[in-house]
Amino acid sequence: MPRITRYTFQFALIALLMLPLPALAIPAITCHCFTDRSYEPGHPAAADPYFLATTQNSFFAQVFNIDKKSIVFKKQQGISSDNLWIAYWVASRSGAAPDSLLQAKQDNGTWPAALASLQISPKTLGSRFSHGLAVRPSSARLAETVVDELFLHYHLLADTELSALRKAGTSNQELIIATLVAARTRQPARQIVLAVNNGSKTWGSLLAWASIDPAKMQQELARILNLQPL
Repeated sequence: MPRITRYTFQFALIALLMLPLPALAIPAITCHCFTDRSYEPGHPAAADPYFLATTQNSFFAQVFNIDKKSIVFKKQQGISSDNLWIAYWVASRSGAAPDSLLQAKQDNGTWPAALASLQISPKTLGSRFSHGLAVRPSSARLAETVVDELFLHYHLLADTELSALRKAGTSNQELIIATLVAARTRQPARQIVLAVNNGSKTWGSLLAWASIDPAKMQQELARILNLQPL
């Protein structure tokens, strides 16, 4: 058997590292883990990133009837929340598989091009979404449109209140958690968002005040959703 020297090993390692790797074949892996997962009065905002993420994931799982773990796994693979919202919304309206839609987006660069490649008519995807494709087709804007469509479909907020929150810069995560707290406390969602924005409250303190257990977020959301087919 030939003797493997240090130089042979080094040469083999260099050759391996020089092999071309397809830029898109290996998606970026992102950490979807949080150090702080419970509310601590001494550090009231420490777990807010976790509360925002888990509430959004729980809402997503409820409305699209999928396992929350699969959402987290896809995000760990590098798929953005925005693209997940869009892919699953289009899938619910068109019958296409979410993974096929995500692949088409990766191959074509934009959502309008991706949908065209799969011969999906924008007219079948809802008036708001169809309009968004025409005038503001970025993933971030389209994802907001999807969440707005869902909020109106499930009668979670009136159109005027939803519009006011969006004009104030409320993100998808903030919109979902504020609406959950509002439903429990019978306070306007705008007032809840304002309290966080002005620093008088944190999301953790609001969840504690509303007696919402983050570990049972999906059950909490199921109570406010009158689930019906999209």
